[in-house]
Amino acid sequence: MTASTDKTGPGLTADNVGISFEVTDLADPRLDPAQSNLGEQLKSLGSPALRFGGNALDRRTFWTSKGERPTHGEKVTVTPDDLKRLKKLVDVTGSTVTIGIPLGTYDPKRGADMAAHAVDILGDSLVGLAIGNEPNGYTVKDVPSGAVRGKGWNKDKYVEQLETYAKAIHAKRPDAPIIGPDVYDGAWMEAFADSEVKKKAAISQHWYQLYECDSTQVPGRGPQAANLIDPLAKEAAKKNLGIGKSKADDAGLPLWLEETGPTSCPGTNDTSLTNASALWAADYTLYAATLGVERMAMHSMLGACNGGAPMSLICDPADHGDRSNAFQVRPNMLGLRLLVPSLGGHFTRTSVSGGGNMSAYTVVKNDGRTLVTTVINANDAASVGGNPVTLAMPSGFSVDSASQVYGESNDVKNATQVVPANPLPADVPFSGDGAPGSASGALSPSGGPSSPQATGGVGDDGKLWIDLAGSTVTVFVMTKRA
Repeated sequence: MTASTDKTGPGLTADNVGISFEVTDLADPRLDPAQSNLGEQLKSLGSPALRFGGNALDRRTFWTSKGERPTHGEKVTVTPDDLKRLKKLVDVTGSTVTIGIPLGTYDPKRGADMAAHAVDILGDSLVGLAIGNEPNGYTVKDVPSGAVRGKGWNKDKYVEQLETYAKAIHAKRPDAPIIGPDVYDGAWMEAFADSEVKKKAAISQHWYQLYECDSTQVPGRGPQAANLIDPLAKEAAKKNLGIGKSKADDAGLPLWLEETGPTSCPGTNDTSLTNASALWAADYTLYAATLGVERMAMHSMLGACNGGAPMSLICDPADHGDRSNAFQVRPNMLGLRLLVPSLGGHFTRTSVSGGGNMSAYTVVKNDGRTLVTTVINANDAASVGGNPVTLAMPSGFSVDSASQVYGESNDVKNATQVVPANPLPADVPFSGDGAPGSASGALSPSGGPSSPQATGGVGDDGKLWIDLAGSTVTVFVMTKRA
């Protein structure tokens, strides 16, 4: 691998690492940092983008600022007090926020009231209001709580209602930022972009990596862990996120991936509990950023670890029916945590030769004084053990620290582990050819002499020689010597 300081374009911001919640989670008192460890867990991602929307927005959510009862059987009521609780969380995490305005029950006046309160309470941290969630699926009956529009619904009728909502919102708060359409379909993105809505802030796309729920093909797009890290996954991401990027570019707007995740498949699918999901989360987030995605949120919910949404970054470990104030993190969130050292950097040219299923990304930051290289070794540790790697650094740089997430295999579940950032030892294992040194005469664990073993480290050629285990994400922070 060769890392350079040659910038290739986009950067990695705090908003590229984010988490999406069902909007009904706004009514959960545990959003208050004083009521749970949620704020602490979110801060481990830096200042993550926060998004509140999901299928519950149009089917289960009722907004009121006047204490009314739900008018159409909605199950969860959201009030200004809930937004004030969110503001406490935002103040702790430093996050930016996007919030969905219910469109399932057509009520522009109520939607404008919710938007006005969101603008007033959240202030500059509010960067987008989404009117409805996945409106292209409003007639789909297998979505929980069923269809919210008749079979005559189409993108033209969506635009008509979107514009009415936006006018009502801007009559109250003229500068309220509007995003949309929160769908995968490119035609609906064009419809949003071509609408008369003012103060458009972004094209918002939804996309899940594995969506062919009945497929068992590997490689493929079915919900098998191996499909998350197969090179085909990147080809699919490039193609599908490219749809959103082209529509956003045509509209002169940024592309925000407001809802994404390892799989959209329902039920007890536990692919997202595997160590592969940690490797995927890191690789996918970095790759999407290189493609020009400027904001990303992995869909989650404040549900139970046992039986809750398997793709969620966090979950509640309490027994079914109970609640805990100490949320636990899933492997995919552990993978995202390793991206924090790269935040604020710009991607640079990084090349990889050989190594099988391995990839690497480098960013430069601190006025060129710091390079951060993230290496994803998706070769299965249970099969290959690891790979000898040489990392060529630009002249004058040396490795300051390294951190890692790892598992015994790609498929192991709820067993991803973390090695926090530490200085790199002077001698590290290296089993490849051309190692800069050797450690002969070392003692074996039994106390007797061992056979000579090559050691790695940074050689006189300025390269780092090191064995990297399979099933890992490893981050090297390099500093330029004075």
